[in-house]
Amino acid sequence: MVSDTQTVTRTEPATRRTSSASAAKPRSTGGARWVVPTKVAVFIAALYPLARLVLFGLTDRLGANPIEFITRSTGLWTLVFLCITLAVTPLRRLTGVAAFVRLRRMLGLYTFFYATLHFTTYLWFDKWFDVAEILKDIGKRPFITVGFAAFVLLIALAVTSPRAMVRKLGRRWQTLHRAIYAIGVLAILHFWWMKAGKHDLLLPKIYGAVMIALLGWRLVVWIRERRMGTRRR
Repeated sequence: MVSDTQTVTRTEPATRRTSSASAAKPRSTGGARWVVPTKVAVFIAALYPLARLVLFGLTDRLGANPIEFITRSTGLWTLVFLCITLAVTPLRRLTGVAAFVRLRRMLGLYTFFYATLHFTTYLWFDKWFDVAEILKDIGKRPFITVGFAAFVLLIALAVTSPRAMVRKLGRRWQTLHRAIYAIGVLAILHFWWMKAGKHDLLLPKIYGAVMIALLGWRLVVWIRERRMGTRRR
């Protein structure tokens, strides 16, 4: 394929190459025209959960147990942003709009941001940095254990998200960032087991179904591509 492409390039007129290149530039510029405003809009919209908590705190609307309200709210929004982040790739593949990928890193970092608020609320206001009590919780309560494991994996992904780390890690970066699939499973288990104690599984079932759809789509695509690769060989 490379040699065929090179031959065609040598034989076509220079004027045609110039016109083709000039025609391609407006398309790339036009495609990127909406990306910056969209990123700004998504960045501002993603701050809504935090602004809501601040507003509720200032107007004394956090309920009888403010710590529990903040913990549950930040945890739920972490799961929301995780699902949105995982939805970027299917959306790109189904629509053919590659520019959607440029939103993925920001959405992933917002997932980590709300997970950090969630964990900090538990660590600080709930346990007051009592390490012994925290370790006891991690070992004794399954939903805390899987939640902590998911947060540790999120830290690894957040630390390696800058472009410099992408270049430095090379192919290992992509392998490492597949851990987001494990994070998705652990997050659903964390939410499910936490709600199971109160026999309130409506939301865990909804988010579990969304997560199954997002991960199941990837599995189907992977199996299809493997089969196509086998047929070609």
